[in-house]
Amino acid sequence: MVLRRYGDKKPSLGADVFVDESAVVIGEVKLHDKASVWPGVVLRADDASVEIGRGSAIMDTAFAEAPKGRPVTVGDHCIVSHSAVLHGCRIGDECLIGIGSIVLDGVSIGERSVLAAGSLVTPGTKIPPDSFVMGVPARVTRATTQADLKWLRDELMILEEKAARYRAQS
Repeated sequence: MVLRRYGDKKPSLGADVFVDESAVVIGEVKLHDKASVWPGVVLRADDASVEIGRGSAIMDTAFAEAPKGRPVTVGDHCIVSHSAVLHGCRIGDECLIGIGSIVLDGVSIGERSVLAAGSLVTPGTKIPPDSFVMGVPARVTRATTQADLKWLRDELMILEEKAARYRAQS
């Protein structure tokens, strides 16, 4: 794992955090308790902050950048899937950001929302809580269901257990 300062900005890690050895975490990044950062992830906060909530998982090759004046915030108990891109945006608690999705500047995704794989959320879009979102550009297609949220919670438990095993092997 690469934890890199940028000037006076440095990463901050809570308890029981897992950061894979191939991940790069730069600048003012805050990883809350039990957050996990998987292989190939880059979290770059050399201008504004990146904050990853409690128990959230940032999956393989995802990228988050916080340009000047536009922090990235990922709420508690979220999954940011493989190769997703977050740029100057806010993700609420208990959200799934699908594989290869792109979330751009000024976007706010409400709590308990699901962004389908390959979606593009254009700058400034506000997604209400409990939304299932998909497309290019992304649009709300339905409300999230209890089955959607159960799947997310089950996956988070699996990832938490796996992260603990990885931590123990490090």
